[in-house]
Amino acid sequence: QVQLVESGGGLVQAGGSLRLSCAASGNINTIRDMGWHRQAPGKQRELVASITSGGTTNYADSLKGRFTISRDNAKNTVYLQMNSLKPEDTAVYYCSAAVYGIIIRWGQGTQVTVSS
Repeated sequence: QVQLVESGGGLVQAGGSLRLSCAASGNINTIRDMGWHRQAPGKQRELVASITSGGTTNYADSLKGRFTISRDNAKNTVYLQMNSLKPEDTAVYYCSAAVYGIIIRWGQGTQVTVSS
């Protein structure tokens, strides 16, 4: 099995930055894609960004330019750099691991709160 542990969430003022980390362990050889999703209160979970094992990235259109996903395969860790944060970015952010497009594991989630 794969385990994912997120870190880096917290409270930040609007316009600030945060970097989330997600460390994978266990049967990591099965992982192809990793990603970040978020879920705000009363809303559905949505894709933020994803990255393949080869480094190809995909972003939600509304977040392009402010968020950057990266991956360190040697450390089995994926990062989400979030800049120019807005109150509407407030959500629980979840890391995911996928194989051939199917998410096989979610992280426990980390809260990001952006104050105005």
